[in-house]
Amino acid sequence: MFDNVLVPTDGSDCAEVAVGYANDLATRYGATVHALSVADSRLIETGPHSDRLRERCEETAGEVCDYLSTEGLQVEKAVRTDLPHRAILEYVADHDIDLVVMGTHGRTGVERYLLGSVTEKVVRLSDVPVLTVREADGDDARYPYDDVLVPTDGSEAAAAAVDPAVDIAHRYGARLHALSVVDQMAMGVDVRSEAIMEALEDSARSALDAVEERAIGSSVSAVETTVEYGNPFREIRSYVTEHDIDLVVMGTHGRDSIERYLLGSVTEKLVRTSSAPVMTVRMPDSAES
Repeated sequence: MFDNVLVPTDGSDCAEVAVGYANDLATRYGATVHALSVADSRLIETGPHSDRLRERCEETAGEVCDYLSTEGLQVEKAVRTDLPHRAILEYVADHDIDLVVMGTHGRTGVERYLLGSVTEKVVRLSDVPVLTVREADGDDARYPYDDVLVPTDGSEAAAAAVDPAVDIAHRYGARLHALSVVDQMAMGVDVRSEAIMEALEDSARSALDAVEERAIGSSVSAVETTVEYGNPFREIRSYVTEHDIDLVVMGTHGRDSIERYLLGSVTEKLVRTSSAPVMTVRMPDSAES
């Protein structure tokens, strides 16, 4: 599933954490890792030390490749001059990249925000899965994965994440958790209506059954399915904490506009605040309305 893994790097601590995750996945999949460092064209246009900036990018990408080579991986070094997110997305398209691994970082407040606009734009626009990891994960790395969570509501967007989640769980010998949250408030449901509640629960169970069937067919060692009730974002995040989830795999969808946006606020909030790394998987264009 993952033959070419891209890890953009700027030499920051957060990027170094992402290198560790890319190393682990590439080792499991026998993938080639592409280390890309981008000299921001805006800085080169306005800065007096453009040559030094390019040299530093070469050094940064080279250091990552040297490290990964000692780990026995096939590596490719790349340096580009462009807007960082655009260079990353173009590299993905031009080199048949299957997965992008990038770092995020947090700040004090109600929500943690994505690392600048670069990671955010790549997550929003990428046609391939993007694994986002926090700098804090370097202190307590979640790999190798023992527990993988795939939230699902039965939609096509959510279904896009099932195959990658199942494949990773199988590859790591991990337990696959499938979670569906019944959000009565969002549906405008009168909780006193048993018929409506039963329909929502049946829909949630059907979505979970589809994941379980796929996992069993792929010889996943253990599968756990759960229906919860409440706010999807809060219930998913609570599940991650309570079950020591190592990786969340979630679907996103696109829209025909300048930028593609994350699937509602649930996936976006999980990427920003989850204590576990989150892999976003975009729904294929052919499945979009």
